Amino acid sequence: MHQPDFDEIIDRTGTRCSKWDDMEAAYGVSPDDGLAMWVADMDFRPPQAVQKAVEQAAAHGVYGYPGANRPYLDAICWWMAERHGWTIEPSWILTCAGLVNGVAMALDAFTAPGDGVIVMSPVYHAFGRVVNASGRKLVELPLAQRDGIYGFDWPAWEEMLTGNERLMILCSPHNPGGRIWTADELTEVAEFCRRHDLILVSDDIHCDLVMPGCGPHRMIATVAPQIADRLVTLTAATKTFNIAGAHIGNAIIADAGLRARFQGALAARGVSAGMLGMDMVAAAYSPEGAAWVDALVEYLDGNRRIFDEGIATIPGLRSMPLQATYLSWVDFSGTGMAPAEFTARVQDGARIAANHGATFGTGGAQFLRFNIATPRARVTEAVARLRHAFADLQ
Repeated sequence: MHQPDFDEIIDRTGTRCSKWDDMEAAYGVSPDDGLAMWVADMDFRPPQAVQKAVEQAAAHGVYGYPGANRPYLDAICWWMAERHGWTIEPSWILTCAGLVNGVAMALDAFTAPGDGVIVMSPVYHAFGRVVNASGRKLVELPLAQRDGIYGFDWPAWEEMLTGNERLMILCSPHNPGGRIWTADELTEVAEFCRRHDLILVSDDIHCDLVMPGCGPHRMIATVAPQIADRLVTLTAATKTFNIAGAHIGNAIIADAGLRARFQGALAARGVSAGMLGMDMVAAAYSPEGAAWVDALVEYLDGNRRIFDEGIATIPGLRSMPLQATYLSWVDFSGTGMAPAEFTARVQDGARIAANHGATFGTGGAQFLRFNIATPRARVTEAVARLRHAFADLQ
């Protein structure tokens, strides 16, 4: 395998890259002197196998309607079995235009306008955006903090339900908190959904990005097979291999009736996969791709240690222990500052664009989310800038 160079600084400005080209408009931080630590993609090239697949398609030079998708489906089945111990059938896989689209299709398939859709807050902001845009009612169940990490609060949550809820979205691993849910926790989720007759949509897009010693990540389908008749698992290669621009993801549904309803939503909206996306996924889900991910996770773990150690030296700041993803969730509540003040110090003082915690819903306002999937020199620089921006607290 070609040894990846994650330390390479790749200039992404001027490439229609949201993370770098849009951050000045979004945060007032110029790419000329700023650090982009917001959008959840990586500043790394994907494995050579992915690049080769794109180059082969370009060399052929004809870009017609794609067919013969069996290599793509077989690659997904191989990856799930090899990396996650989950045996699936090709017929279970329905392809959507990324996982936000997958959530939207699930809402179309399994709920009606006005129905309640449950999320555990704070959580990935696109869930709420899609729920609200579809005319459903967003039901936020606030996560509890225990020993500095997020956990479930079933007694409180039971009291919050109205009976109008039809679907729950589980973020596993959790974004932005970086939690890997345990087998017991996943079983509790499954039983909650059975008890309240909820469809469960489990977004597992970060399932491959588990920090050493923190796993394993478990697919809820393997922990709670008893809920197969109400379970949709969303997976994608896009986050793992930094190919989000392909806009391709999978809804893996074992139950034939549930799958038919989801397929109906896809058909009604004319959703189908693009040729290049399928080629990239088939190349990524391979032994070469697996070796690349192993190297990536080791590198991200090094970035995590540097970032966490730096945050720990700043009084009033605390990063939640990162078990999975490459997104550090930093709590600023110990500073006593209002969000406007600590955010200004990060953006205007440190010249870092980080996601505002309030966008993740209830419980997020005192946080910022930092993307550490960038060359280590930038992570080190970010720590130095943050220490300077909050130097009066030290």
